[in-house]
Amino acid sequence: MLSVKEILANVIEYGASDLHINVGMPPILRRNTELIDLDFPAVSNEEAREMVLTMIGPDRFKEFEARKDLDFSTTLEDGHRFRVNSHYQRDTIGISFRVIPNHIPALEDLHLPPIVKELADLPRGLVLVTGHTGSGKSTTLAAMIELINTKYRKRIITMEDPIEYMIENNNSMIEQREMGSDCANFASGLKHVLRQDPDIIMVGEMRDIETTGSTITGAETGHLVFSTLHTINASQTIERIIDIYPATQQNQIRTMLANTLQAVISQTLFRRVDEPGMVPCVEILLCTSAVRNCIRENRIYEIPNIIETSRRLGMQNLDNSISEMYFKGYIDRDEAIMRSSNPAKMEKLLVPVDELDAAQSRTGKKAVATR
Repeated sequence: MLSVKEILANVIEYGASDLHINVGMPPILRRNTELIDLDFPAVSNEEAREMVLTMIGPDRFKEFEARKDLDFSTTLEDGHRFRVNSHYQRDTIGISFRVIPNHIPALEDLHLPPIVKELADLPRGLVLVTGHTGSGKSTTLAAMIELINTKYRKRIITMEDPIEYMIENNNSMIEQREMGSDCANFASGLKHVLRQDPDIIMVGEMRDIETTGSTITGAETGHLVFSTLHTINASQTIERIIDIYPATQQNQIRTMLANTLQAVISQTLFRRVDEPGMVPCVEILLCTSAVRNCIRENRIYEIPNIIETSRRLGMQNLDNSISEMYFKGYIDRDEAIMRSSNPAKMEKLLVPVDELDAAQSRTGKKAVATR
């Protein structure tokens, strides 16, 4: 019978980010966005069942069978950790693993804009990190929390599903609560967290109206709160939060959000061309008085223009970030053009590297691309 530990050891050896197990197929890993077959036989449903049972035990397995979906974490004997989702598909068990690095990277090593580091110094308010699944949201949050942990003496409480990065106490006092084992769910944990004397709260994901409301309330009561959403830019993030609520409550939530929101970091990962790995391209929204007025008055459509005209403050749109990463030599030109919001404009902006080199040879000076 296939051993889940043996398969996961291969994931670490290959330097992969994800592993997927589906019945009737060999295990498949993802490395730098590409899917790669592992040299194992096809997995049977009984083997998939035994893998999940081994990782979570019989009591939580009963919960999994009842819910048909379960998030948890697992750790190998050598200390490598994985975020896991077990689920059913076509009446068979599927398992998805995400590698959790043991080391929390510094913000500088993530190639994030300098303004992100400054957000860790905020005394209060709501900071959101958004992006699609696998865009590095958890890593960015962990790096920000670790920076606070290094610089300040604070009480930090995180609520995660599951706990990903293990954050050790440094200057700060850290509590990490995992949904399902340490508390029932985000809403339940947030209901009591304000009685636990936190300075900083981190909510793994704003999934529903109750969690969203409690997260914003935490920021309203003078705490610094971090959370995530599966949205691709700042405008969509604000619209998503407001649209969660019924129409009769939307004016109230606009006011609450305008008063508490400090920043939105929306990121997407690109494969690096200079070395193996990924690099984020990032949109940054900072909540200036102009942005807060747009939220209160339901003029969200004006926010992209505010971002574009406020680069001196540290704001940037995704296309600004894409072009910067291209000219630094980190990402591919074709992918940069394809994934930009305005491919025709981006194609004209991103002068091919060979043309820049040719210009440098002709002039004897370093060619500078117009941005």
